Amino acid sequence: MEKMPITREGFEKLKKDLEFLKKVAVPENVRAIEEARGHGDISENAEYAAAKERQSFLQGRIQEIENRLATSKIIEMNGLSGDRAVFGATVTIDDVNTGESTSYRLVGPSESDVGSNRISVTSPIGKALIGKKVGDLVKVQTPRGVRELEIMDISVENQ
Repeated sequence: MEKMPITREGFEKLKKDLEFLKKVAVPENVRAIEEARGHGDISENAEYAAAKERQSFLQGRIQEIENRLATSKIIEMNGLSGDRAVFGATVTIDDVNTGESTSYRLVGPSESDVGSNRISVTSPIGKALIGKKVGDLVKVQTPRGVRELEIMDISVENQ
């Protein structure tokens, strides 16, 4: 099975999420199921049905996180210079056509969140940026069409 890259920060967040689900969310849901059962006939009990549905969701989420943890490989970023765009680096780019400037942190697929400017190294833009240096121009096919991007800055937070 192929290991997916992840930052130490992302790995620790997944572990905390898993612990919360197991120690807080599941026990709360078990109590909700017990309380709903106490209301009588469960065949027509909306609270019971909702609690059982939530139980299914929680179990699925737990399995998903456990799978991500098992298939993740923490990439250490110690000693990186920031002369090239690498996993974990924050890359500032300018769109040559629009002049729009954006900074993205290059992370693993399970950590990506475009709203937080964290993009996966497996995304089209992430793939195009990996290995490039400040001043390099890259063309990348995106859903909005081909974009030409200039790398303006690369920074690496050593953990």
